Amino acid sequence: MEKSFRKIRWTKDDTHFSLLALPTTIWYILFSYLPMFGIIIAFKEYRISGGFLKSIATSKWVGFQNFKFLFSNKDIWMILRNTLGYNAVMIVVGTVLTIGLAILVSELHSKAAAKIYQTILFFPYFLSWVVVSTLVWGFLSYDMGMLNSVLGELGLPLHRWYMEPKFWPGFLVFMSQWKGVGCGMVVYLATIAGLDKTIYEAAIIDGATKWQQITRITLPMMKTIIVLQFIMAVGHVFYSDFGLFYQVPRNSNSLYTTVSTLDVFVYNQLKSSTTGMAAAAAMFQSVTACIMTLGVNQIIKKIDDDMAMI
Repeated sequence: MEKSFRKIRWTKDDTHFSLLALPTTIWYILFSYLPMFGIIIAFKEYRISGGFLKSIATSKWVGFQNFKFLFSNKDIWMILRNTLGYNAVMIVVGTVLTIGLAILVSELHSKAAAKIYQTILFFPYFLSWVVVSTLVWGFLSYDMGMLNSVLGELGLPLHRWYMEPKFWPGFLVFMSQWKGVGCGMVVYLATIAGLDKTIYEAAIIDGATKWQQITRITLPMMKTIIVLQFIMAVGHVFYSDFGLFYQVPRNSNSLYTTVSTLDVFVYNQLKSSTTGMAAAAAMFQSVTACIMTLGVNQIIKKIDDDMAMI
């Protein structure tokens, strides 16, 4: 029996959608795919000798030597510990805060109040870390900082905050959540807004309390998006917010062992002209991000296939 194939024709809608997708496609080609050519630098002893392409072509191949230098660096394990440790804490704290705040804002009866709170929480996200670092300096400066002024008024000892590493893990986690929680909760707010309201009405008729509605209806129905966000976050555990870990501590040498992460390490290697090692570190981040994302997704898929990304 012969199969009949319907001829596929290019329609007017296809043209419209293609034009709509064109800017995004161009952006990805220019900023995501073309730069991948630079991965070659990780396997070369990169030396500038003219233009970029000429420098790559004339640089000596060293194979995996840059990776060997990277992992033989005396500080690399401290840097990896910081990167993974901060990310683990920030993922847990960030998930709890964003979900909790999203539920609290969604439960407000006044829509105007909900918009005000959402705007207040979202506003820090738009601030540059350079601006934020200046604000933090205004609080933590030894001579003129607000925090030391308060401690002095209370008769408590003053602190040289930028020379005392023990305070900074808490500072950095707090700053990351203060700046990012408003943006993170938008996804959960959108999810809550899309939930079927008749389920809540039925629960109220059955006598369910507000806490029971949240724990038995809201959270279970948000499970898929929570897991999706978790997979994406775990995929970036070898990345860190460069502005947070470099700008806010103001590159203080006293805080080096506390605030150094892989992104800061890559930047410092670029400043010292060890471009090959920096490229190797960046490639390590990319490969591990891919492995972590696919690995966690596979684990989730075995638990519940409907919640997996792919």
